[in-house]
Order: sequence, then C-alpha cells, then structure tokens
Amino acid sequence: MTGAAAKNRTARRAVPWIVGAALLLVAAVVTAATPSEQALLGPFVQRGTAAAPVTARTLIATVTDLSRTERVTVTDAAWEAEGNWLVVELAVSAPTTEVDATIGVAALLIDGRLFQASERPPATLMDSALRVGTDTVGMMAFELPDDLRSGIGELRLSGRRPTPELDDVIAFPVDLDEIATVPSVDIAEPRLGQP
Repeated sequence: MTGAAAKNRTARRAVPWIVGAALLLVAAVVTAATPSEQALLGPFVQRGTAAAPVTARTLIATVTDLSRTERVTVTDAAWEAEGNWLVVELAVSAPTTEVDATIGVAALLIDGRLFQASERPPATLMDSALRVGTDTVGMMAFELPDDLRSGIGELRLSGRRPTPELDDVIAFPVDLDEIATVPSVDIAEPRLGQP
C-alpha cells in the first residue's frame, strides 16, 4: 500500500468522527440558545417604585403606604389579630376595561420566601372590582413569620390567575428595614376616590 492510499484511508476513517464532533457542537449551541420554559411562558414583570403608578394589562397600581405592625384590626368589625404583619395600602384602577380588572393574587417575595396576602382580615382590596379612570383605595395584609424582621424583596400583583402565563405582573420593591413600625393598623373597607 502506498503512502497516499494510507493517508486516504485514514482520512476516510476520521470523517465520521469529525462530523460527529461537529454535530455535538451544534447540539450544544442549540441547547444553550433555546429559552427555558419559564422564559417562554412566564409573566411579563412590570417593575415600579413606591408612590409611582405602574400599568399592566388589567391593572394600574400605586403603593401609597407600607406599615409594619404587630396588631391589625378591621374598621367597624370585631376582628383583630396579632403577629408580625406588613400592611400595604394601594390605589388601583383598570387601564382600559373593567373585564378581569381585579387583584386576584398579591404575593410578597422576601429573600426567596413567598407569602400570599392574608385572607383572614374580612376587609381587603383582594378581588375588589376595579373601575376605569377611578382609583379604588384599599389595603392588604401579609402575615409574616415572627423571625422575618428584615429583608429585601418584591410585592407582586396580578389578575385572577395564581401563576400567570404570558400576562403582566406588577412588582414593587420592598425593604422591610425601611418600613415604619406602628403599634396598630386599622384595615378599612376599599373605597373609590383618591388615596
């Protein structure tokens, strides 16, 4: 066998290995470039700052006050509770239509821990029907564990779906260390008008 024939035979044996390596490289690039399911189906987070309105598909929301307290009561009701509470006052309205215009889910994400707005107080802003062009002012309370006294996170508001897919979620920053602590907070019924 001549030297040229041996080189030719070696080259033919190497071609499948080179093609295989190239296919593996292409597969790795495609896998790295493919977005995750969360990126494809997750919500569109509309981030804002305190005291500034944030607009989403079904909500316009403004945080008007944040309070920490160890006692919450409800105006004109014989309900009260003690604990480690964060009370949020909001002014919310519907941007263009009143269909699906409600806060169905309010969550507080602090240091990787998720807390839903409490259903215990009988008067909260949760599930209140919102109007176009008129603010509904109300409150919601988050009952936190006793050991959670500081931390940085987000208040997240969305419509009726607990895990919104391909829909807007409003997010406001929350720093528990910067929120004033008061002896008691009285949760009032939601009302129409200015904060």
